Order: sequence, then C-alpha cells, then structure tokens
Amino acid sequence: MEFFRTIDHSFTQEQLTEMLVLGNLESVSSQIFPIAEPQNNQVEIGSFWGEFSLFRNEIKGGVRFALMECPNALAWTITTGYEPSPEGIVIHLTINRQVISQEFLEEIEEFLDDQVECLLKSFPIQVKE
Repeated sequence: MEFFRTIDHSFTQEQLTEMLVLGNLESVSSQIFPIAEPQNNQVEIGSFWGEFSLFRNEIKGGVRFALMECPNALAWTITTGYEPSPEGIVIHLTINRQVISQEFLEEIEEFLDDQVECLLKSFPIQVKE
C-alpha cells in the first residue's frame, strides 16, 4: 500500500537533505525519537510501533527513511522537484501489505499528518489544498 501527502514550498533538494538528518528527527516527526546516537546513516529509534533501526539515505529529489526490522517494510520518502507535485514537497510512505487493519491505517495516517506538521514547523511553507 502507498500513502501520500503534499506540501507547497520553495525549497530545493539540498535544503531538504540538509534539514532532514538523523540528528534532527524532530523536523521529520514527533512520533519517533532516538534511543541512541546516530551512526552514519542509521539510528535506533522508538515509536508507538516499537523499536527499530531507522536508516536514512539521500535519493534523487530528497531523502528516504526505512524501518529496517519492521514486518510491514515501512519506508517513506520526502522529496521535491518531481511528480506528483514538482513544485511541492511530497511525502510518500509504503508498506508491503495490500490489506491492513483500520487501526493500523489510522496510525499511518496520523504518522503522515504528524510529518506534515513537523515540516511546517521546520520550514515556512503552506499545505496544498
């Protein structure tokens, strides 16, 4: 399954990659928190889903995050400059399931909404209607 959020912006890929680092997780989400110091592109985090190794990789357009031990293979990207919104920031989250519980769906939606709120606090930007 995949999920999207789009935010209006005037930022570049470089600005995104500079801001969205493991040492600054509060700019990504208030629902994940480090439980150890970041090491290169990895940090151990806690969340309401449990504890995971969070990996961060720079990709074309921005950043990809992945929860390595997650049984749902949860990963998300935060990018700019490409479809579906070349003029916006796109948050794209995927899991390896076609059917999930209503509770898990609501948790994913809350996680994405939280990321939008955190990005809005980190960047002076407006949400697309």
